[in-house]
Amino acid sequence: MKRFTLTLITLLCPFLLGSWGFWGHKKINEIAVFSLPNSMLGFYKANIFILRDRAVNPDKRRYANPKEAPRHYLDADYYGPDPFAAIPKHWKDAVEKYSEDTLLAYGIVPWHISKVTWQLKQAFDNKDVERIIFLSADLGHYIADAHVPLHTTMNYNGQLTGQKGIHGFWESRIPELYGEDFSLWTDSAEYIHDPLEMAWEILKESHAMLDSVLCLEVEITDSLGFNKKFGYDPDSRQGKKQYTRKYAEIYNKKLNGMVERRMRKSIQRVASYWYTAFVNSGLTSLDDLGGRPVFNASQEDSMKLMEAQFRNGKAFGRDHKHE
Repeated sequence: MKRFTLTLITLLCPFLLGSWGFWGHKKINEIAVFSLPNSMLGFYKANIFILRDRAVNPDKRRYANPKEAPRHYLDADYYGPDPFAAIPKHWKDAVEKYSEDTLLAYGIVPWHISKVTWQLKQAFDNKDVERIIFLSADLGHYIADAHVPLHTTMNYNGQLTGQKGIHGFWESRIPELYGEDFSLWTDSAEYIHDPLEMAWEILKESHAMLDSVLCLEVEITDSLGFNKKFGYDPDSRQGKKQYTRKYAEIYNKKLNGMVERRMRKSIQRVASYWYTAFVNSGLTSLDDLGGRPVFNASQEDSMKLMEAQFRNGKAFGRDHKHE
């Protein structure tokens, strides 16, 4: 009974949380398109607004599908002080050591990233346009989630340390306030030789940042005072209580660009996972998968702006060679 209760709580609690917020997830998928090679760029650009809008679908599904929540996180600290040495990398070995119920209770994001990458490769094999778009959008979401330190701990919302609310603060409030000033244009996609191993590396990076995420927030609360931590956001029609802008500004500076760096890493790696699935399929181009959809005037203007920003920061549409 205790195991069932713990599992139920663990699965349901993430429903209360967002992940990178809608703005963050959409921006990550959107900009990732421009890190793709010419052989993929036309197809992904043609579908960029679908990929952007569907980036949030996995979060929406968590409310309807009880199997969805564990795909977004890994409570690494459940497995001891050196979790990345303790947890077997491959699913069958991990199930044998801990049981499938335990893995589902504490998150399966690395294995799910690997699984969806394989599914995307199969979609490329079959030239299944709808499935390529669906899986690309989903894969972008899970990879982005793995870059969030609070997706690697049982203390996912600071509820164990008296910091309840920090989850949304770090990955939603900060990007929404300062994201337009972030430098998010990144390097070209790279081939990933072992998608599962890369997923574990991403989680190790994220987990290593967890102490800073939590401890710096405590320092600011101690210095500013709890009464200056929360206020009502004037931009919210509902007058929603939020971390104050002053508090958010100080925290973002204390983090020294951490949120921006994790978003930028997410973008480059999302593109790299898409590219890896494409290369593994053996296709050489996506140009024959359908014509360019008709964009409305606003979308055309948005596309032109994105391309101008991209060209301003780096070479556009670089060719890739996989050896």
